[in-house]
Amino acid sequence: MLLGAVDIGSNAVRLFFANVFDQDGEVVAEKASLVRIPLRLGEDVFKKGRISKEKGEQLVKTMKAFKLLIEVVKPLAFRACATAAMREAENSSGLLKRIKKETGIEIEVIDGLEEARIVSTVSNLSFDGSFSKVMYIDVGGGSTEISILENHQIIASNSFKIGTVRLLNGMVKSSEWDKMQAWLSQFKGMNGQLLLVGSGGNINKINKLYGDIAHKTLSFSELEQALEHLGSYSVQDRVELMGMRPDRADVIIPAGQIFHFIMDYLKAGFVFVPKIGLSDGIVSILFNEESKKLAGNSKP
Repeated sequence: MLLGAVDIGSNAVRLFFANVFDQDGEVVAEKASLVRIPLRLGEDVFKKGRISKEKGEQLVKTMKAFKLLIEVVKPLAFRACATAAMREAENSSGLLKRIKKETGIEIEVIDGLEEARIVSTVSNLSFDGSFSKVMYIDVGGGSTEISILENHQIIASNSFKIGTVRLLNGMVKSSEWDKMQAWLSQFKGMNGQLLLVGSGGNINKINKLYGDIAHKTLSFSELEQALEHLGSYSVQDRVELMGMRPDRADVIIPAGQIFHFIMDYLKAGFVFVPKIGLSDGIVSILFNEESKKLAGNSKP
């Protein structure tokens, strides 16, 4: 079935359409189309605590455009979620009401734990090896969400105010790194038992450039090489010589540093990078909900 997701993040706003189906008991989402608008709402929020009038207007226009696309594509269902920037903006309530009034789209502001839960619902991950637990790490512009799964069930989850846009603007407190490390300590020393799964556009890009694309893995040494190589280029050179989008070129190193911190502390040899994100989780949940409705309607 064709399903849609709107992800209003701290760095970018996305409209994602996917063909979602059941394959041998696993939910598979194949991308039909993706529209990504680099609004970077977090830049306002993390500095001033609110979304500026200019960016607020840009968001409203973006949602109007998304509404038109949704009407044309006609997904069976869609869900709109907003994360860290909208959670923390003091004027988000009025902006969300305006978007609802002018577009009809109701945006759900989710907390960090719900964000982690949604990402971890993506189930079609095929990897070699036997792991008793899986750690999902989703690095966004405003926060990093980490979930631990055992037998496809979440056994631990946490959200930290450590994100790429926040790091770029010097807005991450050292106490937040301490908080993350203290929480991660319960999973230290689980080499060979704990599989790290990375999500987010930046880790996908790093893996594409420096990792093992065939096996969807990025080793710790490859990540270190990536940070060293990327750091030798200016942001402008990453755009002009490496072909990166401007809004990727500046945040890719902060994202790599977050993964480096986690992998280094846990002594993890690699991270599995299956190219998933919040949007994939949203459509997976929608698929399960719509499948139940269809099953219910088919009963005599």
